[in-house]
Amino acid sequence: MSKHTKFRGNSIAPGTEAVFHVILAVFSLCCIIPFIFVIIISFSSEESIRTIGYSFIPQSWTLDNYRYAFSKLPQIWRSLYNSVLITVLGTLIGTFICALYAYALYRPDFKFRKFFTFFSFFTMIFSGGLVPTYVISKQFLGLNENYAALIVPLLVSPFNIIIMRTFFMTSVPLELVEAARIDGAGEYATLFRIVAPIAKPGIATIALLNALAYWNDWFQSLLYIHTNKKLQPLQALLMELQKNSEYLNRMAGQLGAAATMEAAKMPSQSLRMVLVVMIVLPIACAYPFFQRYIVAGLTVGSVKG
Repeated sequence: MSKHTKFRGNSIAPGTEAVFHVILAVFSLCCIIPFIFVIIISFSSEESIRTIGYSFIPQSWTLDNYRYAFSKLPQIWRSLYNSVLITVLGTLIGTFICALYAYALYRPDFKFRKFFTFFSFFTMIFSGGLVPTYVISKQFLGLNENYAALIVPLLVSPFNIIIMRTFFMTSVPLELVEAARIDGAGEYATLFRIVAPIAKPGIATIALLNALAYWNDWFQSLLYIHTNKKLQPLQALLMELQKNSEYLNRMAGQLGAAATMEAAKMPSQSLRMVLVVMIVLPIACAYPFFQRYIVAGLTVGSVKG
């Protein structure tokens, strides 16, 4: 090969690579533009939405939507705190339980490996049903009007366990586990000092899946939180505000002039977008954090000769 020939680390032709770049750029824009559109609508006045509808260039910009949200709805701050707390605790505990369960399934010398593998897989196909789950959670476990009711039902995910076990099997050599056992390391020391550093990409992926599940969940609040609104997460508050806004607008003519004036003042359409921005923005900011650990885990756990 001539010294003037430029070395390429892959075998993809420049034209094909350019096409891939264009496709990825278009796909990225398709993911980013809707969120930018939501942000624009959240800063649009209610009059502009009534006049021209949703638009990238509204007739007038305003901060009244955010002022109204934070002045008229103090529950937003409490619900935001609840969502962050539930997501952090649920992600940490759920990822820890998933790693323990998957590590047991990963070890071929575990006596009940096949049974617990089938036990986990079986629950992915057949569940106990909503009513038995509700009765057991509320009456037997006491998951009612407390933070545990929003965290415990989502702690164990069979799908995440299968992913973690598969990652252990494909990335962690059994020779390392056997060498650690010969050196006198216990099971917990082997998991946290040998297996976990190598499996950082898999652990970060499961943590991200758990974080998304907890952050977007509103159904547990609907089931177990009825009187104590201080425990309501942000997603459940969004649904409640949307229902109240629709009800007030629908019944304004029947409830009198006061209700009609209140409905006219309420930024119903833009208020939804304000809450959507508050819900999406934190979890979007969390993606680079998880991505950093996923990329770092690809090189930290390498086996040296």
